[in-house]
This record gives sequence, C-alpha cells and structure tokens, in this order.
Amino acid sequence: MRSSAEAIKISENVYWVGAIDWEIRNFHGYNTSQGTTYNAYLILAEKNVLVDTVKLPFFDEMLARISSIIAPSEIDYIISNHSEMDHSGALIKTAEIIKPEKVFCSKNGAEALKKHLNPNFELTVVKTGDKIDLGGKTVSFIETRMLHWPDSMFTYLHEDRILFSQDAFGMHLASSERFYDKIDNYILETEAEKYYANILLPYSDLILKLLSQISSLNIDIKMIATDHGPIWRNNGICKILSLYEKWALQKPQNRAIIIFDTMWGSTTKMAEAISDGIIATGTEVKLMPLSANHRSDIATEQLNSGAILFGSPTLNNNIFPTMADLIFYLKGLRPKNKIGAAFGSYGWSGEATRQLDSFLKEMKFEIVSEPISVKYVPTRDELNKCFELGKKIAEKLKSLTQN
Repeated sequence: MRSSAEAIKISENVYWVGAIDWEIRNFHGYNTSQGTTYNAYLILAEKNVLVDTVKLPFFDEMLARISSIIAPSEIDYIISNHSEMDHSGALIKTAEIIKPEKVFCSKNGAEALKKHLNPNFELTVVKTGDKIDLGGKTVSFIETRMLHWPDSMFTYLHEDRILFSQDAFGMHLASSERFYDKIDNYILETEAEKYYANILLPYSDLILKLLSQISSLNIDIKMIATDHGPIWRNNGICKILSLYEKWALQKPQNRAIIIFDTMWGSTTKMAEAISDGIIATGTEVKLMPLSANHRSDIATEQLNSGAILFGSPTLNNNIFPTMADLIFYLKGLRPKNKIGAAFGSYGWSGEATRQLDSFLKEMKFEIVSEPISVKYVPTRDELNKCFELGKKIAEKLKSLTQN
C-alpha cells in the first residue's frame, strides 16, 4: 500500500483524495501526453462523504490520502457522479472497506454500475433537485445526461459553493498542483481545449443547455472540482465557462488547417501550394501531415479552424490508411460550421479524393470546390490550380467570419 500519500485541503472540511497518473499516454485513442489525474473528494460533516473514486490500480493511493484525514470506515456515504471505470473502478474495493450506509447515483448510473461492477450493495438513485442534509453541510444534484455518458451528474456542496462536475470542465493533465492558478496558463488552456475537442465536442448543443441551466439555477459557484485535472476557483470559474461557451458555439474562425498524407511527395506538393494560396490572401493556415500529427492533436486544431482541407493519395482503390483513421475519428466528434475540400494524387484509379469528398458531405461541410486529383506528379498548372483553391478557401473564410 502507498502509505505516504496525503489528502490536500481545498475548502473547510473538504479534501482532494484522488490519484495522479503520470504514465498514461492513451485514453480511448486520445493522446494524453501530459498524463492525467483521477480526482476524488472527501467531505467531512456529521455524515462524511466520498465523492467519486479512482481507477482501480490507484485504489491504494486514494485510500492512503483518505487515511491521512480519517479512518476510511468513518465515511458514511459515497456519491458516484460518473460510472466510467476511471472513476468507479475502485468503488467495489472502497465499499468493502468503508461499508457505506448509502451509495448515491443517478438512475442511469445505477444501471451502468450494476452492469460494470455487479455491486453487492444497494444503490440509492437521486435526480435533479434532490438534496441530502449531511449535518452541517448540504449537497444537491444536477443530472447532466450525455455529458458525456448517460449517467453523468453534478453534485453541488451548498455551504462551500463547490460544484463537483465529474468530467465536465476537466482536462487530462498530471500535476502536483491542485488549483488551476498554480499551473502555466498556456498548458492549462491547451489541455482544456484538447479535452473538449476530443471528448465533449459531440455534445456541444447539450453543453450550451447546461450552461444556461447552471445560470438559471442561480447557484453561487466558488469552485469547480472536476474529475480530471486541476480545480477551478475565483476568476477561473468565468474563464472555463466562457471557454466552454466559445467551443460549444463552434463559430467559424478565419483560420485553415490542411491535413494530408503522402506516398512519394505529390500530395505534399499539393498541400504546400494550397497553403501558399491561403497565405497570399492573408489568412492563417497550418499544415498537419499525418506522419507527424496525432489524431487527437488534429481534432484540437480543428476546433478553432473554419476550414479543413483533406489530402490523400489513393492506395488500393481507397484513401490512405492514416487518413481513414482520422476521418472516422473526426466523424464521431461531429464538428460543425466548417468549409472544406479534398485533394490528392494517384497512379491509376484515383478513388481517394472522391471518397474524401463524400465524407465531407456526410459531415455536413460546406464544399468550396470539386476535389482536385493529380495523376502521379503535379504539373505547374496543377499546382497553380491548388494555389487558386487556397485563395478561394481564404476568401470564403473571410466572408463567413466578417458577418
């Protein structure tokens, strides 16, 4: 057992008792280059409460942090805001030691926990508006279905004005610091944006409703305690809520990215010519060769890009495998309000650009141009055509973003 880990006080009689994962580098296809945390929280009152647990391999770390404050058996209740295994994985082992009077979760949470864990204890279902008097402190619940699982909910601690927000407003960032204002701002915003783009983007419409709901509830939030990454407090509350509104609205930005892969350099030449056309019109552009960029980093870049161009050679009558991987990943994230076009080279059949064009239409992109296909190596005239496509993309972007 890891006996040296200690709890960290975040408010009066409220402690962080989670775990830090310095090693994880992949989370369901998302490149977690900065590691992550699995945050759990201990509330001390007449009825002591543990809010969420941790991923199972980190059980000992969580238990040591709890034990630095109270004996685990003194915990009366457990609240499960989210049943995903990085937060509920240690629930069974925790309950065996604590033997809680009650374990609270949403209706969908009860179904998920039963299927995942087959618990031998009762689950007490709560819904939006339900309150629990802990004796000196009070918690209430807000269901947040599909943010980002059907079971998801928030817990609000009234006296301390803390919103325990499970995965919402979080990020995958391992750090010894627990508060956002102790972390470099560039890293903070980069990882928050990456988390939103790769996990929460498909639920943007629900997030806008949630932000409106939080406002209408008139709850005073002093702190947002997430299940991953640092805790937001003070000016950070407005900061992260504003960023979420911006990302959820997905308004077109005067910026383009060009995503491509190549076999013998022809598609690269086309991508460079398109980028030169965009630059000539005074619009920002970034080339993102798939050989050098992970799908999750591309997903992050597209969040603030109004135009996305996709380039692929044809291999065995299909788009290149790396491009196929990316397209299906982006399709699941469901980006909105994008313009785009397809381009690429081929040797004899040339299906890739037509397939890319079809994918863009499926994803409801506004197609700015018919696909540009080049046989073998682009000529000067064909590169000029690519340059003109870049100019056309930039001009369209400017017209969309100036309105």
